[in-house]
Amino acid sequence: MTTTLFVQIRCKPGTAYNVADEIGLREIHSELYSISGDFDLLLKLRVPSGEDIGRYINDNLLNIEGIERTNTIQTYKVFTR
Repeated sequence: MTTTLFVQIRCKPGTAYNVADEIGLREIHSELYSISGDFDLLLKLRVPSGEDIGRYINDNLLNIEGIERTNTIQTYKVFTR
């Protein structure tokens, strides 16, 4: 069982592609998008149940060079047709 999170990532100017490449190398994401607006990237990831979400993000994401700010959104239920 996992917890699904969306993480909005703001990158330092000119670093979004490098940040995306580094996230890809770490294989921590389920999906990764470039986006418009206040943030540059949108990361979908699944954290193992029971894992400390803050620590997981801190240990696996926030030490990537070029990340300026993040906003994490935790999901609860998936609605399907």
